[in-house]
Amino acid sequence: MAFFNHIMVVMTILVVILLPTATTATEYVVGDDIGWTTQYDYQAWAKDKNFKVVFNYHKDMHNVFKVNGTVFANCIIPPPSQAYTSGHDVIELSTPVKTWFICGVGVHCSAFNQKLAIDVKA
Repeated sequence: MAFFNHIMVVMTILVVILLPTATTATEYVVGDDIGWTTQYDYQAWAKDKNFKVVFNYHKDMHNVFKVNGTVFANCIIPPPSQAYTSGHDVIELSTPVKTWFICGVGVHCSAFNQKLAIDVKA
């Protein structure tokens, strides 16, 4: 766990659960105590969750790309102009579709598995 402390990254996810008569929001921290970092199975963590996401991270150490499935699977880093880089990126997931995110810094995606796939449900 000490290895991850120097990363200083937390991604907060707001999960919106649509109930028949009301909407309830629950806040989750991706990766729980680990946060948004390398070498963590985010796919297992995200399984069965519906998301509206807010990425919080140290902007000098990470970034976020919203990508397609092929880019996600192969950790192909898109052009820098497509990156979210504020350190506090709010990304709306409003349509039912699978959505993929990767970190484009160095080999964070390919070598350290810093990527997340979310299946947005209606």
